[in-house]
Amino acid sequence: MVSENVIIRKSTFYDCEIFTKWEQQDYIKEFLTINKARTYEEVIREFILREQDSSNEQYTITLKNKEPIGRIYLSKISKESDSMDITRIYIGEKDYLGKGYGREAMELLLDYCFNNLKMERVSLDHYIGNTAAKLYLSLGFKYEGIMRKAAKRNNGYFDLHLMSMLREEYKKNI
Repeated sequence: MVSENVIIRKSTFYDCEIFTKWEQQDYIKEFLTINKARTYEEVIREFILREQDSSNEQYTITLKNKEPIGRIYLSKISKESDSMDITRIYIGEKDYLGKGYGREAMELLLDYCFNNLKMERVSLDHYIGNTAAKLYLSLGFKYEGIMRKAAKRNNGYFDLHLMSMLREEYKKNI
């Protein structure tokens, strides 16, 4: 998947090192269900388990110069219901936050989900207060509700806002 500034490619085992670095940063952990500084071994174990499940896909967001700047994890990809979840998407390199790369990545990702995978529904969720919510709304995602205490982090439970986009909504927005 390629846009003006961004390439989204399948993640490789070798990306786990940079994923570990990013997922140890507070500005990343703040909005993900990551309890502590994750070890390289934990990231590798998770990566391998996800790769073995055909309902999951993992991607790395890079700039055109191939520098990795972010991560995407898709899950619950169902050909039976034509639905899926964007479980994790973030720009991991702090210097690239707020520069529009997240929007470009999301636009590429939505094109892939609706036009390549032929999904009818794409959903995602986010912690209350996540600034990415503005981006999701501007792309056409709609709020469905609050999943009460749906996330656990540091022995505490947190509510998540559930959002989705339907194929017809995507088609109207492109």
